[in-house]
Amino acid sequence: MDILFLCVVIFLFLLAVFDLSVGVSNDAVNFLNSAIGSKAASFKRILIVASIGVFIGAAMSNGMMDIARHGIFRPEHFAFYDLICIFMAVMVTDIILLDVFNTLGMPTSTTVSMVFGLLGATFAVAMIKMAGGSELGFNDLLNTEKALSVILGIFLSVAVAFFFGTVVQFISRMIFSFNYRSHMKWKIGIFGGICATAIVYFLLLKGVKEMVFMTPEAKAWIGANTWLILGGSLVLFTVVMQLLHMLKVNVLKVIVMMGTFALAMAFAGNDLVNFIGVPLSGLESYNDYMANGAGDAHGFLMGSLNGPSDTPVWFLIGAGVIMVVSLATSKKTHNVSKTEIGLGSQQGGEELFGSSRIARRLVRWALRVIAWVRSVTPPHVRRWFNRRFNTDETIMDQGAAFDLIRGAVNLVLAGALIALGTSLKLPLSTTFVTFMVAMGTSLADRAWGRESAVFRITGVISVIGGWFITAGAAFMGAGVIALLMHLGGHWVMIALGALTIFLIIRSNRRFKARKEEENGDVMFQTIISSGDKSENWNLLLLYITQQQEKFLSYAGESYRGIAEAFVSENVKALGKAESSLTRQKSILKNDRRKETLCLRQVAHETAIEKSTWFYLSNNCCMGILYNLRRISEICKEHVENNFLPLPQAYVGEFREICSRVEILFNDTLAMMDTGGTEAIPMLRRHCDEIKDLISETYHRLYDQLREGDSASMTVLYVYMNMLQETQEMVSGLRKYLRAYAKLRDTQFRSHPTGEDRHQPLPA
Repeated sequence: MDILFLCVVIFLFLLAVFDLSVGVSNDAVNFLNSAIGSKAASFKRILIVASIGVFIGAAMSNGMMDIARHGIFRPEHFAFYDLICIFMAVMVTDIILLDVFNTLGMPTSTTVSMVFGLLGATFAVAMIKMAGGSELGFNDLLNTEKALSVILGIFLSVAVAFFFGTVVQFISRMIFSFNYRSHMKWKIGIFGGICATAIVYFLLLKGVKEMVFMTPEAKAWIGANTWLILGGSLVLFTVVMQLLHMLKVNVLKVIVMMGTFALAMAFAGNDLVNFIGVPLSGLESYNDYMANGAGDAHGFLMGSLNGPSDTPVWFLIGAGVIMVVSLATSKKTHNVSKTEIGLGSQQGGEELFGSSRIARRLVRWALRVIAWVRSVTPPHVRRWFNRRFNTDETIMDQGAAFDLIRGAVNLVLAGALIALGTSLKLPLSTTFVTFMVAMGTSLADRAWGRESAVFRITGVISVIGGWFITAGAAFMGAGVIALLMHLGGHWVMIALGALTIFLIIRSNRRFKARKEEENGDVMFQTIISSGDKSENWNLLLLYITQQQEKFLSYAGESYRGIAEAFVSENVKALGKAESSLTRQKSILKNDRRKETLCLRQVAHETAIEKSTWFYLSNNCCMGILYNLRRISEICKEHVENNFLPLPQAYVGEFREICSRVEILFNDTLAMMDTGGTEAIPMLRRHCDEIKDLISETYHRLYDQLREGDSASMTVLYVYMNMLQETQEMVSGLRKYLRAYAKLRDTQFRSHPTGEDRHQPLPA
């Protein structure tokens, strides 16, 4: 068993390496987002500055891992085997949860996942001890105060950070406006001095003060002279920033990079380094057991963990190196950054979240409040505010999501609030503060317009909900895993270790596949970020064609698959088709929204001229999808109920119709590949011919139904519905071909055949 325990400790350290990598991908991106979103420097330079801060913060940390040693449980009442189960459960749950959130692009709190994982695993082991006849109660085994402080921190962080983010950014924007360069002559020195002083305050209270080299005397001197230090810093930095501005240095970029360094240093020194607390506690427990346990893993109590831990500096340096490498190489870092930057972007773009009922109600309520405020505000005051908040004057670098004023406020205010919370002993979460400050500043900057507010509020609610889900999932997951290991022994430990490795590999493979798919949509980003409206129409036309060509290819394959599954009574294939069609609806809606956003980047005259045919082509595609969904639904219901199959007498004619429809789709796709419109009149005639064939088949079937066997009535009614939907689908494709041609040439004239020559089939 001793060999097994050694293997478990080694496995904990291997998981810690991955945990540090995952943690820096999730938590540490919070100090990158403002610099990346405002384009304060190149991505490489931002990473260099952040990496220096991360390494210094980790290597010079105090290394006190009290939360993993005795912050949640009381180790003097737990045996060595109990703690090994707890530590293993916490690391496995922590890594799986963080990797899932990173893959989804959702920021979460590493502190919450670890604290509630420890609480859940300890709770499960405590239940086992109490059920086994122990006289100890929960108060003797658990320390619930830490968990309660984290929950309190969630509420405080969300509310306080969002409120102050909105207010401070509103005031900053009133002072500087979106055309901030015209208001910087004397204001920038004072603004820069205040920001730099706030960063120093943050470093003193949250960063440097907790470093390993700080003696008690130095800490006491800083505490006694804090206001003197801040006053001197304000004067010094005000003068320095004003001089830098006179020397044509962009002071705002300097502030953003200073804030990035400060937050990175504090994150690594105080938050991320906690990841090695669990394996280090496991190692110390193992050493104590091997020295004094006499081989009794179930009876040797771990009171030694109540003492302080002096973490070897090499562990801290190693943690710093791992975090720096992860910061520079992790693609999931970019994914989580994309979520926060996207929710706060000043420009329109692809929205990462959908719409929700609560978001729609909040927006509707906010619109009523805004309307009331407007009604009671004097006109000249409204005009003044509109001039200060005129987003048309926004000054941003190419590709930036917001300007440097907001980037500076994000970093400085987040640091100041975290430092203030530290001084007041309030358990503010650094992740929550940085995220909610960014959301508050984006709201104050009118980044949440009427056409994006519901999506972004849904995103914020999703992220906040994710934090609570993290707590619940960590508690239950770690509790179940600890229970299984405690009761199942070493075989369960081995099985869970193998399962963890499998889940990590599978998650990374899925992420890579999804990332490749996202990278394929480069053209959308090109159109959105391009400033040349005269050239954007050609790019948009190519983009629309590519997206619609994908859909028509999918529609043709789906129709063929559904038809074959119906004839062969393959209920599994029909179920897959129904699920696929549901997903395709979301894809189509997302494509339409993105194309609409791109249309705004086109010259106004061109957009007006092409909009009718643009929307008609999209509506035709959506109509074809609805036809396929209705066909799939009735076929799946029929086959699932094991009703009679389609009689062989009708199979041949049905397959002929399916073959003609498949050829029509293939010919349409071939025409789209060439980019020409010469074949469209011929394709529209083919549509008419197929509609004629379906109409003849339908009327012949209708006559046979009146005289046929009543036993096959059910399947023939399904067959009739399929013919109706197929004819509607072909009609939709015929209209699409006209819209396709008109998008390219508004003067296009098709074969002089009436659009409504064929009346719909009787119901």
